[in-house]
Amino acid sequence: MRVIIADSPEAVARMGAEQCIRLLQDKPAAVLGLATGSTPIALYAHLIQRRQQGEVSFRQVRTFNLDEYIGIAPQHPQSYRSFMQKQLFDHIDILPENTHIPSGMGDPMAESRAYEDKIHSAGGIDLQILGLGRNGHIGFNEPTSSLSSRTRAKTLTQETIRDNSRFFSADEEQPHLAITMGIGTILDARKVMLLAAGAAKADAVKAMVEGPISAMHPASALQMHPSALVIVDTEAASKLELIDYYRWVQSETLRVQGAYL
Repeated sequence: MRVIIADSPEAVARMGAEQCIRLLQDKPAAVLGLATGSTPIALYAHLIQRRQQGEVSFRQVRTFNLDEYIGIAPQHPQSYRSFMQKQLFDHIDILPENTHIPSGMGDPMAESRAYEDKIHSAGGIDLQILGLGRNGHIGFNEPTSSLSSRTRAKTLTQETIRDNSRFFSADEEQPHLAITMGIGTILDARKVMLLAAGAAKADAVKAMVEGPISAMHPASALQMHPSALVIVDTEAASKLELIDYYRWVQSETLRVQGAYL
């Protein structure tokens, strides 16, 4: 696991976007795993800008989102399909048929199996983008999720429901279930990149990077990935015990390669 400490949330998003752009310049038909949340929004804004400047194209790209609420139709304003259209897809040159998000309608077990098959048929995910929940979840893999789990239905914790309640109005019924890629599915990606910013994520970042690998901290499974990149801001990194070492690695990489990443 490689840890990069950025000066600000904006820098986290910019560095993350640079990784995506480099991949697409090297492999225009790459398969991206996408996430929702405030940090990915900032990353997507950078990708949109770079597309508008003609520096990158998404014409051949295929995408697979991590998760979707169960019981919410794609056209619902709080669905992750609506989120992705608004925050990214409507602003880039990606083909609609190349964007995949689990269906929250119908049989969750059948949809989960079908989603795994679609990822396999696409040749697997080249770069999986992740956010980080305050309780250490990735996707909707809540604490105690199996570290070898595949795409499936999950019950959300009360903490996750509270954290997401700001997106729903008082008279809306908020889902308590979701379909999510499993931790095993995420670990199958050829490269994983996790972005986190803010002091509220500091405990989760510490558990992920320096704690034991444990189902109680699902993101800690990334320690087992051969190519995991973690980009965090100074507040999210504030509880890391080896923060001086991570900064030393950054400076040495800059000295040798001329860039942090």
